Amino acid sequence: MTRKTTPNYTLKFMLTLCGIWPGTSCILFYRIFWIVSMPITLFCHLRYFVTHVHSAEILDLMDCLSSFLAYSKIIIKFFIFWLNQQKFVEILTEMTEDWNDCANSDIGMRETIHKAKISDRITNAVISLHTVTIIAYCIGIILADVDVTETTELPFSTKIDIPFDIKTQSMYRTLLITEFLHMILCAWAAGITNSLLLTLVLHTAGQIEIMRYLIHLIPHNNENKHKSITASKIIQKHQRIINFSKNIESLYSYIALLQFVSNSIMICSIGYLIVTAIGSPNAIKQIMKSFLFYTITNLEAFIFCYAGEYLNNKSEEIGIAVYNCEWYNLKSEESRVLLFIMLRSQKQLTLTVGKMTDLSLKTFTSIMNASGSYLSVLLAMQ
Repeated sequence: MTRKTTPNYTLKFMLTLCGIWPGTSCILFYRIFWIVSMPITLFCHLRYFVTHVHSAEILDLMDCLSSFLAYSKIIIKFFIFWLNQQKFVEILTEMTEDWNDCANSDIGMRETIHKAKISDRITNAVISLHTVTIIAYCIGIILADVDVTETTELPFSTKIDIPFDIKTQSMYRTLLITEFLHMILCAWAAGITNSLLLTLVLHTAGQIEIMRYLIHLIPHNNENKHKSITASKIIQKHQRIINFSKNIESLYSYIALLQFVSNSIMICSIGYLIVTAIGSPNAIKQIMKSFLFYTITNLEAFIFCYAGEYLNNKSEEIGIAVYNCEWYNLKSEESRVLLFIMLRSQKQLTLTVGKMTDLSLKTFTSIMNASGSYLSVLLAMQ
């Protein structure tokens, strides 16, 4: 059966669990689940931080801070998506129109399907990586033989303080499994919102490739009717690409700002845990626990910055394609249309960090530099 949409079943299923995918019957139930579960988790983190701020080691406090930021980032992302639900519906509608428009073109359909398959691989890889990360992060605590009656402070996968007494082994194991499952869901939620951005950007890139193909199809003979039809298609396609990228920017701009701030702190915090663990008795255990978490935190920042860089570079190709086509064989009124497209393409498609600065690999470098500076300060204070 011929594919008719860019998001695959994994993406749809995960976004449904997050209460983001429109039109699902249980969307209210999923949103209530996140609205209830996330504040409880954040409260337990805050309770641990307040009760241990003077007694715990700085490693434990940094671990608590990094997981607290990770959970906070997820629920804020959800609220941004929920508040911009109509914008997301517009994006999906425009995507469906692009697929319908490509139905009569073999090259257009082939290019769109190609980008969709790439997004499928990225989505599956991101979800798999996040799942393995949570398993590696939690497996040590889950498999540990902890006696409830002989332990004053029971260990959990993250640094939390439960506001009630745990008196039985089965109750403790139930809480451990519940925490693990909730962390898996949160990891999937964090990964799927990032892979959704790449899916939308890849779809935009596919439409740009189709537009470049249409530009090179401008006829060279004197059939003015066909020329006007081709020019009209190019203009419509260009305007749809611009509108689509603006909707992506509107949906993800403040999410990118959230990523920029939180990931800088998280990279610093987790990096501090890894560096200070070197040479300690449980160095291997601590490094194995934190390394994958550190990796996906860096990956999150890189995905956003790469998406902005990739979209910017693809938009430049529109002007280059217009310049390289045989515009000199056209009449002046027809080549003038291409001139307008070339002028408009000089204003490149971009993704921004809270509408303040463009997302690019240079921005990713800034995040890493800032995190490294904070880490140096923490190590100097040690």
